[in-house]
Amino acid sequence: MSFVFPPPATVSMPVVGTTERFPVHRVYCVGRNYEEHAKEMGFTGREPPFFFLKPTDAVVVVEAGQTGTIPYPSLTKNLHHEIELVVAIGKGGKDIKAADALKHIYGYAVGLDMTRRDLQGEMKKQGRPWCIGKAYDHSAPIGPITPAAQAGDVANAELYLQVNGKDRQRSHVSKLIWNIAETIEHLSAAWELQPGDLIYTGTPEGVAAVVSGDTMVSEVKGLGTLTVKVT
Repeated sequence: MSFVFPPPATVSMPVVGTTERFPVHRVYCVGRNYEEHAKEMGFTGREPPFFFLKPTDAVVVVEAGQTGTIPYPSLTKNLHHEIELVVAIGKGGKDIKAADALKHIYGYAVGLDMTRRDLQGEMKKQGRPWCIGKAYDHSAPIGPITPAAQAGDVANAELYLQVNGKDRQRSHVSKLIWNIAETIEHLSAAWELQPGDLIYTGTPEGVAAVVSGDTMVSEVKGLGTLTVKVT
């Protein structure tokens, strides 16, 4: 088979404890999935979950022990950090019930949903899609995947993000409005999940701006740290 131009390389992530890599298929994100973050964004209550996607090539893979870099993006003056637990799907399916959802998980990782907040806000005001605020280049940094059997009690893990050594976000995965299994149930009703899919499960309160030169260190306990510098 010949191509008009060489196809892009497969985006893949390291897996803790093995030389194998996890190929990425799609990147799903859950909006407003921690109550306190929903409140700081002007919303309240346990609304039905909603989702948006990022392009696979927006993923910035940071190897264990390294500091990743992302450029300060164009068009924005208000770039926000959002730490998230990321679920890596190993077994696909559609209409997956919450009771069966954990069987479909390969592992977990620490991720950042970087957001051009001013552009997102303007699109919201106009009632237009806000892909420009969420789905831009380099908007999804992520660390290595820890297989589920090695990840510990992820459902109750603490997660935090610091900027230049100072706390910005700190919470627990147990505070998710829609927990991991429920999220997979809702998501798989809308899309048929595939091996290689990543699910960014939402961010807690404390989102705020970063500028060029800032270093973000984020962690979900049991999954290691993710360090990313804005250049």
